[in-house]
Amino acid sequence: MSATTNGFANGAVNGSAGAGFSPEQQSYLQGFALGADVARKVRGLPVLSASGGPAGETVTLGGQTTLPAPGAGGDYAAAPEMIHVAAQDRQVAAGGKLCNEEVAKRAKNPLDMWDEMAARAAAGEFPKGSDVFLTKFHGMFYVAPAQDAYMCRLRIPGGHLSSYQLSGIADLAEKYAGGYADVTTRANLQLREIAATDPIHVLMGLRDLGLINLGAGGDNIRNVTASPTSGVDPQELIETLPLAREMHHHILAHREMYGLPRKFNIAFDGGGSIVALEDTNDIGFTAVRVSEENADDACPAGVYFQLTLGGITGHEDFARYTGVLVRPEECLPVAAAIIRVFIESGDRTDRKTARLKYVLDDWGFDKYLEKVEKLLPFTLRRGALDRCDPRPAEDRWGHIGFHQQSQPGQSFVGLSLPVGRLTVDQLRGIAAIAQRYGSGTIRLTVWQNLLITDIADDDIDAVKIEIEALGLDWRASSVRSGLVACTGNAGCKYAAADTKRHAMQIAAFVEEHVELDQPVNVHLTGCHHSCAQHYIGDIGLIATSVEDGDDMVEGYHLHVGGGYGQRQCLGRPLYHSLRFDEAPKIVARLLEAYLAHRTDEQEQFVDFANRHGVEQLRNLCDFAVEAA
Repeated sequence: MSATTNGFANGAVNGSAGAGFSPEQQSYLQGFALGADVARKVRGLPVLSASGGPAGETVTLGGQTTLPAPGAGGDYAAAPEMIHVAAQDRQVAAGGKLCNEEVAKRAKNPLDMWDEMAARAAAGEFPKGSDVFLTKFHGMFYVAPAQDAYMCRLRIPGGHLSSYQLSGIADLAEKYAGGYADVTTRANLQLREIAATDPIHVLMGLRDLGLINLGAGGDNIRNVTASPTSGVDPQELIETLPLAREMHHHILAHREMYGLPRKFNIAFDGGGSIVALEDTNDIGFTAVRVSEENADDACPAGVYFQLTLGGITGHEDFARYTGVLVRPEECLPVAAAIIRVFIESGDRTDRKTARLKYVLDDWGFDKYLEKVEKLLPFTLRRGALDRCDPRPAEDRWGHIGFHQQSQPGQSFVGLSLPVGRLTVDQLRGIAAIAQRYGSGTIRLTVWQNLLITDIADDDIDAVKIEIEALGLDWRASSVRSGLVACTGNAGCKYAAADTKRHAMQIAAFVEEHVELDQPVNVHLTGCHHSCAQHYIGDIGLIATSVEDGDDMVEGYHLHVGGGYGQRQCLGRPLYHSLRFDEAPKIVARLLEAYLAHRTDEQEQFVDFANRHGVEQLRNLCDFAVEAA
């Protein structure tokens, strides 16, 4: 640390600015200011960086040479994002070498690229080199070689949209994208096939609609999710949409919330009939009730959130309970403190271990929460799970069909959107239904579908007709309504197979050969990133290349028995390296075996799969073929 930086840090905590801070908080402020220099008294002169060099130049630190000093210029020394520079400096000083993405973020602040992106669009050019990564901070993904185009990921807090916003998105998709939108597994939307000339048009159009997607990609906090039935669910313990919106706006308003070691997910579950899959997130808040008989002075009766950390099912781990209960008004400061500790401590040298899970694996919960608590003005409340009433059971098919709301005489309907794709005509039609028969409200879900709320019971029959007229369905059709698929290699360079097309082919084959009376989730994901969360599906398929004679063809590894919430379980591998043309038959065999060998008609597929060993399931599949 340079002398001026050290003086800035000490002055901030020991001078008048530090009055009233505890020693722990002063220590945190010193860490926050680490690497920053006092702004130069003559404005316009170069500002010294955390490494002691002028902004934009290169410096040598530890074993890493030509490391760029932060390049934002201006009064950068006092900028809140210097917390990231300080973390980089500490890891390099300890002998590490920043990965390419960290070097790119250090050389150019991606939040300040608007003019550069506009100039590139005016020239009809796509980004190159590290700018491909940095442009993701604005929600724009250049997805070559899968498509020579941008994909735009939106940012929709809690998945909550108004009808005019959905209509506006349809207009943008028609004018600047491919004429469709994809619902994602973070209750979000993506637009695809955006030309090199049009990213700024799309971003301005979204902002005109009140949708700010800054940080929708890159090393940032992704779309904050909540229970999709927040405020209308008779079963819920607490509304979570207000908390998701508050967290969303906190992120937008704080520059230090960008440029984390890696992406970060946050979810709020209010105990309603449709789960938010919070146990698959880096931070999960699960609503629970502490009853009078289990209450005490430290933990009075009422609704709390169980704090869970470290979920990342693509790395085969669910979020785990920390032993901490959080009041609703404490959620935002607790989440912000958790993120700050991750900013300071997450791995910036190896992308494979740059997620929160790996800090927790290394430190353990006690050490991590101790550092979190030092950043808070209150003490974290410990609470054993057995003092909380069990979470009300989820309805695994509550996101499809008509369901009564907590408001008398009103219902919500969940539409079946196989693999989540909607044309512009369907987007406009859904917006019109919501406006005509509801309150103009649409809720996206993590199951790649959506809900229309506040429908008068007398209008249900009319709404059914209008949904079907759009070529969509409101019924739980066993397989199609449980399909989840990532973009696949039709639009993603990482994917090894065309997952959306394959998912629809599997559904068509199964529906022709098997008559199900219980819902089944089938998840197809294209690569190890597991955007479709194949590990938590009843049946999960992850794409791979498979040898077929002298050729390599698209195929899958198949897992069974995944679950979430009360049935939390990672799917087990059942078949390895199936060619895709084999996959529909295998899925059908599994479902036939389930129907033939379940304990009764109420047994769900996940329970059937998990009471049989892998060899037993394979034998049952063979038996199903012989019986057919």
